[in-house]
Amino acid sequence: MGHKIISKTFLNPEHSVFELIIKAPQIAQKASGGNFLILRIDEKGERFPLTVADYNREEGTITMVVMAIGKSTTQLAKLEVGEEIMDLVGPLGKKAHIKKFPNPVVLVGGGVGIAPIYPQAKELKEAGNEIIIILGARTANLLFWKEKFDIIADEVIITTDDGTIGRKGLVTHVLEEIITSRPISQVIAIGPLIMMKFVALLTNGSKEGVPKVPTTVSLNTIMVDGTGMCGGCRFQQLDGGTKYACVDGPDVDGHNVDFDNLLKRNSRFLRVEKVRLSHYNEKCRAEAKFCEENEGEEF
Repeated sequence: MGHKIISKTFLNPEHSVFELIIKAPQIAQKASGGNFLILRIDEKGERFPLTVADYNREEGTITMVVMAIGKSTTQLAKLEVGEEIMDLVGPLGKKAHIKKFPNPVVLVGGGVGIAPIYPQAKELKEAGNEIIIILGARTANLLFWKEKFDIIADEVIITTDDGTIGRKGLVTHVLEEIITSRPISQVIAIGPLIMMKFVALLTNGSKEGVPKVPTTVSLNTIMVDGTGMCGGCRFQQLDGGTKYACVDGPDVDGHNVDFDNLLKRNSRFLRVEKVRLSHYNEKCRAEAKFCEENEGEEF
């Protein structure tokens, strides 16, 4: 028995970013910010991870926000309300460390990483913290959920690369202004690896005039089983150690991640992914053409 999609919402005009609410009562009862799920759409599908974007224990639902960028996420985007995802495993990984901090906490979300900072922001606020949210996107069309953050955050700052909404520039520019103007207890950054790399470089104390601030990043790396068995999600630490994002994270100390090594590892299947997506799109076009040409025929 699969997990039924009870809501589907596209979050941008291009329909490349979408929100799914899935009925999964047992997972919803245990889920917390920082956890992730492993999905398999159908019996021929690959296993891939998505971070929990929200949960509702009373309604027994899990929310995920996805960008259709590869074969599996493109296939997921084609599912409609009422259809089912065959396999949904979770919550996996360690939940976020939530406590009352003496000073504000800054949460930085970049791109689709905006979604998984939401449950952590909500839990931190419930614990009595002052929270500052920085939301970054390439352009206004890729920004989403601002209204959700406005409800729980003490301050929300928006940046876009092209300046179409909010401040023009990178999230690190705003973050530097904040951490050099007041004491900050913690920075939490979730988004593209390159964004998290530069957030960690900014807050590690190496830049003159910028204080060191404890920083957590979320590593959504290549995974297969999500339980530490396959080793696909391993990453090197700057102190020489090796960790596994699925069981040691995905939230980890950003100041001890070898981002350069991880960026290389995460790009090793790009060519294969492009080929698989191309084949899938060709198959979809062929099926659509066949249906159009044979409309009304009985088989």
